[in-house]
Amino acid sequence: MLKKLYDWMLDKAAHRQAPKWLAGISFAESSFFPIPPDVMLAPMCLAKPERSWWYALICTVASVLGALLGYAIGYFVFETVGMPILEFYGVTDKFEIFAQNFNEQGWIVVLLAGFTPLPFKVITIAAGSTAMPLHILIGAAIIARSARFFLVAVLLRFFGPPMKDWIDKNFALATTVVGVLFVGGFAALRWLL
Repeated sequence: MLKKLYDWMLDKAAHRQAPKWLAGISFAESSFFPIPPDVMLAPMCLAKPERSWWYALICTVASVLGALLGYAIGYFVFETVGMPILEFYGVTDKFEIFAQNFNEQGWIVVLLAGFTPLPFKVITIAAGSTAMPLHILIGAAIIARSARFFLVAVLLRFFGPPMKDWIDKNFALATTVVGVLFVGGFAALRWLL
């Protein structure tokens, strides 16, 4: 299923309406969608390096708005919608213990999850279910998501062609590294919980 979603996202990255798709996926990834927007952001930045900043801004704004949806899921419909999402990611067994301590260090967790491969949607739902102050979630999400997406944009803007050549020559290695980071994010989340 994830491979089909991944291929679908790559197809949308080449679409005429790619920036709108990028915004929609960035929004959804912060609250329920399993694949990060970087999958679209990278090929879009490589195809049009002069638009890299714009694409990073789209990702950031849409992702922070999506974090608000994740928060709302956790706050208003945690039992009916939030728990099934957490079950999908396999983090329900330790979630209650995690939630008890979340607001003490929650802003750090939001920063980490927003910048790293940790599943950001789990953290935004947790923020809502524990009633984290909304301004803390928004502030941490803006810092983390902009740092992440603008870092990708900077790297691809200035080092894009050599990176693309390397990826073309070492595609198996590149996809393995991305896969390890993706799985590592889920493993780290399980460890945190």
